[in-house]
Formats: sequence, structure tokens, C-alpha cells
Amino acid sequence: MTVARRGLNIESGPLKHTGVSPKEIEMKKLMLVLISSACCSAFAMHASAQQADQATADAVIAMTKAQWAAEIKDPTNIAEQAKDTSDDYTEFNGQYATRLDGKAMTSRLSEASGKDSGKTTAAEMANPRVQVYNGNVAILTYNYAGLTQDKDGKTTASRAKTTRVFVKKGDKWMLVHANFASDPLPKQ
Repeated sequence: MTVARRGLNIESGPLKHTGVSPKEIEMKKLMLVLISSACCSAFAMHASAQQADQATADAVIAMTKAQWAAEIKDPTNIAEQAKDTSDDYTEFNGQYATRLDGKAMTSRLSEASGKDSGKTTAAEMANPRVQVYNGNVAILTYNYAGLTQDKDGKTTASRAKTTRVFVKKGDKWMLVHANFASDPLPKQ
């Protein structure tokens, strides 16, 4: 009794009984195909989600840098700087002891500080990380390094540790919360 295999399902020669029916073998093959398909689909969905998360990360980082560019270009144009800020925006920062509530309040404070004699001349983002949740929440954390120039031309370096929270409202990402903390130089 010889059995010669020619592919998955074709045998020639007398069939040798192995205790497993041909129907059971077919079912096992079908299960293998289904499991393989599910694994491939899961891998493709994961790759697609990673691409979407990367696009979100790129978008929120670009929005932040655009805000900085608008501030450097015209520190008094608060509307341009806050165009991606939600009306219910909240903020923590080192200048105020309490949370600032609302885009209107933070815009008024920014407008007043925009008339200050100092002007941001450079702004850089170091160590950015974006965490995306359910495709509609993105948390951006980074270290800020910038330069400010006063009315006499003297430049001062500024450093900060920042967290920004973005929420997708409709088809647009909006800044809903930020926490700006000082990042003092290490003691030597």
C-alpha cells in the first residue's frame, strides 16, 4: 500500500486508514485557512491603525509649530495663534496659581502679554511623543526650547515641559487642554 501526495487533497493509490476521516482533515484545513486569514486581517488593521496614528501625530505637531510660527510672525495676532483652540480650552502654567478656563480668558491674557516688550525669535520642540486614543484623542508631550528677545536686543533662552491634549471635533483636531511647566537647568 503506497500513498503518493500530489498537492493538498490529491492522493493516489489505496487509501490507508489513519483514524482521521477525510472530512475531519478538510475541517482542520479550513480552520487553518480561517485562522491564517484572521491573523493577516489583524496585521493589516494594526498597520493601518499605525499609519493613522502617525498621521495624527504629524498633524498635532504641525499645528503646534504653526502656532509658534504665528506668534513669531505677529505676537499680537492672537486669533491666528488660537485658531485651533477649542472654546472650552483649559490651561495650567507657571504664571498663574489656578487653572485658566476657556479660550476667551486665555486669549485675553495672551493678548496682554503679546504687547510685552519681549518677542519670541525661535521655538523648537525636542523629544515629541504623541499618544493617540480611539482615533479621536491625541496627547502631545515635548520639551520646549526657545529664545526671546527684549526691546534692547538681549536674547534669553526659555525652556519648558509641555503636555497638550487634542480632541477631534468633526473632522478637525482642536486643542482642548495644555500644561506648561518650567524646566529649570539642572543644578551643578
